[in-house]
Amino acid sequence: MRRRDTVEDTVTVRALLAFFTALPLPGAPLAEAARRVHLLPLVGLVTGLPGALILFSGVLPPGVAATLALGAVLLAAGLHHADGVLDVGDALMVQGSQGRRREALKDARVGIGGLGALFFVYAPALAALAALSGASPLRAALAILAAEVTARSAMTLILLFGRPAEENSSAIPFVRALKVGSRRYAALLLALAIPPLVALLLGWDASLAALLTAPVVVLSALWVANRAFGGIGGDVSGATGEMTRTVLLVALSGLH
Repeated sequence: MRRRDTVEDTVTVRALLAFFTALPLPGAPLAEAARRVHLLPLVGLVTGLPGALILFSGVLPPGVAATLALGAVLLAAGLHHADGVLDVGDALMVQGSQGRRREALKDARVGIGGLGALFFVYAPALAALAALSGASPLRAALAILAAEVTARSAMTLILLFGRPAEENSSAIPFVRALKVGSRRYAALLLALAIPPLVALLLGWDASLAALLTAPVVVLSALWVANRAFGGIGGDVSGATGEMTRTVLLVALSGLH
């Protein structure tokens, strides 16, 4: 029985990585990924590693290293959450009912709202990474790891406390999985504890910034999502994580 449980745990963790990263792993049902969604903050260590290695090498000018590092972490996640930024940006520009905005979330076309959201989310992150890299490649590498973990923690928290806007939302399996008592408490603990622990390598002030960033961004995102869309969905969750990364990187750039 213990061996069977170990195999099942391995399968579900693999499913979580397959769903939230671009690793070449076999596809898995959404339900399998949802069973270990409380481990989502740890996925940030996987997606953050390529960017951290680029920054830590110190062989490239700060701006170039920062650009490649940010691109690497976005590619490591398969650009799924960047797509969420585009969709949410376009949907927030729509005038009218929540239903019309939810329809805009599904529209494959890209409008000025999406392009503006991309700039607003990624330009400050890039500038912050460049500043961190110029000051210390090691601190920049640790910062992007902390930011990735914090971004995934924010996604966990919004799935934990948000309500799906639609009955067919891709967020529903994850929201339901987090209703289970043990997963709920594990998700909350990991989402609040892992970011400050990783950021502690940068100092106590960085650790405090990491502790506060995800809850503050999630509360803001929930307020916006509930008013604009009537709840959350996969796009909102992804966009929240991307904004969280940016907020923490900007904060850390001011601390270096």
